[in-house]
Amino acid sequence: MEKVLKLGLPKGSLQESTFKLFKKAGYNVSVSSRSYYPNIDDVEIEAMLIRAQEMAKYVDDGVLDAGLTGKDWILEQGADVKEVAELNYAKGGLRPVKWVIAVPNDSKIKKVKDLQGKRISTELVGFTKKYFKSKGIKAEIDFSWGATEVKPPHLCDAIVELTETGSSLRANNLRIIEVILESSTRFISNKKAWKDKWKRQKMENIVLLLRGALAAEEKVGLKMNVPEGSFKRIMTLLSSMHSPTISQLSDAGWFALEVIIDERIVRDLIPKLRAVGAEGIIEYPLNKVIP
Repeated sequence: MEKVLKLGLPKGSLQESTFKLFKKAGYNVSVSSRSYYPNIDDVEIEAMLIRAQEMAKYVDDGVLDAGLTGKDWILEQGADVKEVAELNYAKGGLRPVKWVIAVPNDSKIKKVKDLQGKRISTELVGFTKKYFKSKGIKAEIDFSWGATEVKPPHLCDAIVELTETGSSLRANNLRIIEVILESSTRFISNKKAWKDKWKRQKMENIVLLLRGALAAEEKVGLKMNVPEGSFKRIMTLLSSMHSPTISQLSDAGWFALEVIIDERIVRDLIPKLRAVGAEGIIEYPLNKVIP
């Protein structure tokens, strides 16, 4: 009998970033616009596109062995799953997302307690109800089918909405009064599947490569030739995950140096390296960094 891991991939806002992450990890994933069954170049993986909001339920029920979804939707579903790994990526970047309470800029509501007896619209109904109950606040929580930002003040007094940067809320003249949950993407497993030796090893291998791809996302490699007289000055300019790799060149008095470094500092670093004597500087992208 062929061994297959049934894997759920998130459809919707996380789909594109998930496919890109899998590609960096070494898996080519493709799907036609009308299909929910992606092609993946690993015969041991059977993939299916599922909305992140529903993923945890299907993994909990055993319909899927594993899947990727947000911590928020695990809590919303009350799913009993194994959280194998936290993967810090979202639709627009590598930071956690936030569920926030927002009100119109001109609203008299300033604090959470001001929402007593008010109407709140959100997609995250279950968690929001629990949150307000924990605060001792009675409010009417309505499910929102979408376009939640346009509902206040005419259809509700406040919203609980997901945001990465807050730009959409600001564009709709809303201000945040409270963050109620921070969430990130999780690789989750059905608990029975996790006890299966082969499936567990398969999942751990996938997670290792996904984590490696994320670790490489904001890093680049630098190679350069360094004269002995400039060596100490160049070393003081570099910070790396570990000590740089150093090799002596055939030319006397010269060394080859290679280092992994944050991409954001490279544009300022390269001119400094050149100024103190580094030559033949090469910057290259990374697919994976496995600690």
